[in-house]
Amino acid sequence: MGMFNDILRSDETIFKNVIALDYDYIPKIVPFRELHQRHMATCIKPLFQERSGRNLFIHGSPGIGKTAACRHVLKELEEQYDEIEPIYINCWEKNSSHKIMMEICEKLGYKLTHNKKTDELFKIVKEMLNKKSVVFVFDEIDKAEEHDFLYWILEQIYKKSIFLITNYREWLLNLDERIKSRLTAEILEFKPYNFSETKNIMEQRVGYAFRDNVIEQDAFEATVKKTYEMQDLRKGLYLLREAGNLAEDKSLRKITMEQIGTALRKLDEFTINKEDELDSDTKLIFEMIKKNNGSKTGELYKIYAKGGGNSSKKTFSRRLRDLEKGKFIVAEKVVGGSEGTTSIVKLASKNNERKLTEF
Repeated sequence: MGMFNDILRSDETIFKNVIALDYDYIPKIVPFRELHQRHMATCIKPLFQERSGRNLFIHGSPGIGKTAACRHVLKELEEQYDEIEPIYINCWEKNSSHKIMMEICEKLGYKLTHNKKTDELFKIVKEMLNKKSVVFVFDEIDKAEEHDFLYWILEQIYKKSIFLITNYREWLLNLDERIKSRLTAEILEFKPYNFSETKNIMEQRVGYAFRDNVIEQDAFEATVKKTYEMQDLRKGLYLLREAGNLAEDKSLRKITMEQIGTALRKLDEFTINKEDELDSDTKLIFEMIKKNNGSKTGELYKIYAKGGGNSSKKTFSRRLRDLEKGKFIVAEKVVGGSEGTTSIVKLASKNNERKLTEF
């Protein structure tokens, strides 16, 4: 018997469009975010009259539609209006002024960036963008290591709207006053989806992603409940995609509670990485955090330096962000007190496994 005999053929797949379960998938409609998108459109509207638009500071917890809603607006701009240039930058991936200018050049189709300094790149960007209007979206702005690019854009790009997206409302409090005073951003908060909204969105994605009647009702209800508890739609989409893959691996034509339970256990593997993937300095910092769990970032750097760590405070902060990105740690921002805004660093622990009956 051939090894593929028991595997579903391509025309028998339970998926209709698996991409609909990706985090960055932009649905035709972003449900329950219409008012947010209308606010964004209002901020952009002056650009159509050859005037500078309004700036927006967008905040809210992870996985509740901030990026999807914003990219939906940019997609409409790109597809329907030639006079406005939409530029989206993820500051976790492009976390310095130089990388951001390189990315903007790339998006504008300018390729001759080799060996050019940051200020040279910005001059090119300025020359190209001042011929039109532009909407900048800087997602995960709190991950940017410097903010020179914001100052340059505010000062030298004429007709623009700037949207800054972050999970942390307090990030704006710490922004350099020179930038903050020029930004004068309106604040747009995204609140978590309620249970009914979560269920509606999951139903929509199931309809996009799977063939009809693939997921059993009790399995779907359990997934919705778990997604609502986690308050993170991205994790719910992961559960659906992983459960679908598990069903296909067993040549099943239905997703049951068994696949959802297995996917839930794999969610820990998805969010908690292995230590052996870390470089030596980051591993040293992680070991130090294990011994000083719940300490402030400033305290941790002092312990690190005293213990023989050679990295600068800036590099140390970047290592912490890498650990947070890899789900090794959780950094909880604290505003106020003698130190101003700081972070409490804690280990990220795996969720206790739960029985399906506990969903």
